[in-house]
Amino acid sequence: MAAPFHEVRFPLSLSYGSRGGPERRTEIVTLGSGDEERNSLWRHSRRSYNAGPALRRAEDIALLLAFFEERRGPLYGFRWRDTFDHASCALGQQPAPTDQPLGTGDGSTTVFPLAKTYGGAFAPYVRPIRKPVAGSVRIAVAGTELAPTGFSADPTTGRVTLAAAPAPGAAVTAGFLFDVPVRFASDRLEIDHQAVLAGVVADIPVIELRR
Repeated sequence: MAAPFHEVRFPLSLSYGSRGGPERRTEIVTLGSGDEERNSLWRHSRRSYNAGPALRRAEDIALLLAFFEERRGPLYGFRWRDTFDHASCALGQQPAPTDQPLGTGDGSTTVFPLAKTYGGAFAPYVRPIRKPVAGSVRIAVAGTELAPTGFSADPTTGRVTLAAAPAPGAAVTAGFLFDVPVRFASDRLEIDHQAVLAGVVADIPVIELRR
């Protein structure tokens, strides 16, 4: 059963100045000889962010309270915009349909999940993208961009369905914008009422949702 999720983005006005990023879980064992053995316990990294602390206007506090309460705290997931990593291309550029490889045609497959590849020379990491921004996805087959009628992209799952199966060996690529699926990491929202028209929220922690 899918976890409850609201297809709404955390207000960008509240997330500016946030901190956070990816986390890995690595088991490191030091042997009697002093040598190390390292093992990755997680297949995929998990991102977490914190939008506090900051002095906020009364209007921002009201917006935050409404967003937190509608999500019922950690119960409902939502979208988060990572300002440094939210596109298939380099920061500051516009997505192109050849940015990211999705797979290779076999003459029958029409569904390809969106993904973003990090690195390439040694051990590239392929990150599943499950929350693309609606209307931002561009697709190319064998380097030729498809018309919008040639595919559909589900913004809730990140799955792309082509109208026709690509020929065997044809590269399927994509360009897109995306959000991170997250939830609040705490049941509690603590606000320091320092002034009538402003307040401080010590922490607004959120954590990435994974299947």
